[in-house]
Amino acid sequence: MTGDELVRLLAALASPQRLRILAELAGGRRYVTELARKVGLSRPLVHAHLGKLSAAGLVTSQMELAEEGHAIRYVEATPFALLLTPDSIAAAVRTLTIPDNPKESS
Repeated sequence: MTGDELVRLLAALASPQRLRILAELAGGRRYVTELARKVGLSRPLVHAHLGKLSAAGLVTSQMELAEEGHAIRYVEATPFALLLTPDSIAAAVRTLTIPDNPKESS
């Protein structure tokens, strides 16, 4: 895993709401409205969190057509395992391209 990938992954996991979403998805795929109800968040907020989880490669989604004719977005967790050790972090840091302070690069 590169340093940039590790930063994105840890940033995505650094939210209690996103952890709750992943925990709910551990039980299988859910449609967004159902997921929002289960975790007690609004659909727009769940969509925002899912965007961050998706960017980190932690969830995938697909649209399906319901019997009634409307589209439903289903989301599922992507299988992953994360083992952090001082050595694995040191190896990832050597590949970092993200600056320490993103404001400095602007």
